[in-house]
Amino acid sequence: MRLLVHDYAGHPFQIQLSRWLAAAGHRVVHAYCGDLETPRGPLAARADDPPGLTIVRWGLGRPLPKYRPFQRWRHESRYGHLAAAATRDFAPHCLLSANAPPGIQRALLQAARRCGAGFVVWLQDIAFPVAARMLPAGLPLLPSLATAFVRRQECAVLGAADHVVAITEDFVPLCRAAGVDVERISVIPNWAPLTPLAGAEAGEAWLRRHGLGGRPVLLYSGTLGLKHNPALLAALAKAIPEADVVVVSQGLGRQWLETLRGEGGLGNLFLLDYQDYEDVPAMMSAASVLLVVLEAYAGAMSVPSKVLTCLNAGRPVAAAIPASNLAARVVLQTGAGAVADPADADGFIRLIRDLLGDPSRRQAMGAAGRAHAEAAFAIDRIGGQFLAMLESVARRRGF
Repeated sequence: MRLLVHDYAGHPFQIQLSRWLAAAGHRVVHAYCGDLETPRGPLAARADDPPGLTIVRWGLGRPLPKYRPFQRWRHESRYGHLAAAATRDFAPHCLLSANAPPGIQRALLQAARRCGAGFVVWLQDIAFPVAARMLPAGLPLLPSLATAFVRRQECAVLGAADHVVAITEDFVPLCRAAGVDVERISVIPNWAPLTPLAGAEAGEAWLRRHGLGGRPVLLYSGTLGLKHNPALLAALAKAIPEADVVVVSQGLGRQWLETLRGEGGLGNLFLLDYQDYEDVPAMMSAASVLLVVLEAYAGAMSVPSKVLTCLNAGRPVAAAIPASNLAARVVLQTGAGAVADPADADGFIRLIRDLLGDPSRRQAMGAAGRAHAEAAFAIDRIGGQFLAMLESVARRRGF
C-alpha cells in the first residue's frame, strides 16, 4: 500500500508507527508541520530506516500564530491547501491524519476524495471545547458562534471519514453523534515508544549540564497552552522551596512563568527549552516526581499523552487532571502515581509533599508505571491493529 501518515504535531509514537508500517513492506510518507512550537519525536532520517519510508516537513516557513485566532485561521487555511496538494501528488491508498485542526482535516479529506484514497481520522482530542477560549474577551456572541462552527466542521469531517481511530472510549459518543457507524470506529489507546531506562547517572549528568543537582526535582515537560495551568507549577515552587521545579516548555505558559519569576521570590523555578528527543530519557530519569496538569474544562475531551512518556520513564507521576480523563484512570489503575483535582492547588501540593517524603512509594510507583509500559506499548501488536484497519479501508476503496 501507499500510505500517507500526517501527524500535524510531529510526536514520537506516530513516527514509530510509520517506521513500523514501512518495515512491514509498505510505502509510507510521514508528514508533519514544521511551523509548530512543540516537542517532537525522532523525525530525522536514520541509517536503519526502512527503504519505503520518506519523512517530509510541511509548512509555510514561519511560526504558527497560535494565540491570534484570525491570523491562525489564515495560516491553517494556507497549510491545508499545501497539504492537500501534496496529498494529491502522492496519491496514497490511505491517508491517516492526527492532531490537525478541523479545517486542515477537511482539506485533507477533500484531497483524499480527489485521488480516491481512504481517509482515516486519528482522533487525539476534541477541538471545539477550546475554540471559544482562543477569542478575545468582551465579544459576547463570537465565542458561542466559534464553538458551534468548529463543532460542526469537526463533526462533518468525522462523519465523512472512512474510519475513525479514537484514542479513548470517551470519544465514541461524539463520533456516533457525528454519524460514524460503530463499524467505522476503532479504539486504540496511545502509547509511548519504549526506550531503555536512562539510569541515575544519566539523570545526574543532565542536571549538571543545566546547573542543577543535589535537590529533589519536580519536572514538568511539554506544552503549556490554554488547557494547562502554569499557576499550579508556580504554586509548587512557592510552597516547596526545598525542591527544584523544572519546567521544560516554550510558548504562552512558559512566558507567563518567566514574567512571574522576574518579579522575584521563585529562585527554585527553572525554565528550560524543549530538549532533543535523544536527551528525553536522561531528563526524565533526573526527576524525583514527574508532573502533569490539565484544566478541568478539558474534561475527557483531551488526553495528555505525556502521561505515557512518564510511565515509560519509570518515575512516579503527580497529576492535576480531571478524574473523568483517561490519563487519570491510567495513572490510578496502574499504580504509577497520584491524581489531584486541577482546581485544588493545595491538594496537589499536599500530594507532592507526601510523595517526596516517601521514597519507597515513589520507587514502587515508578516500577508500576514502567511495568505497564512494557506490557501495553508493544509496537508489533499496536502496528498490527493499525495495519489491519488500513488494509480494510484500502480494500473498501478498491485498492
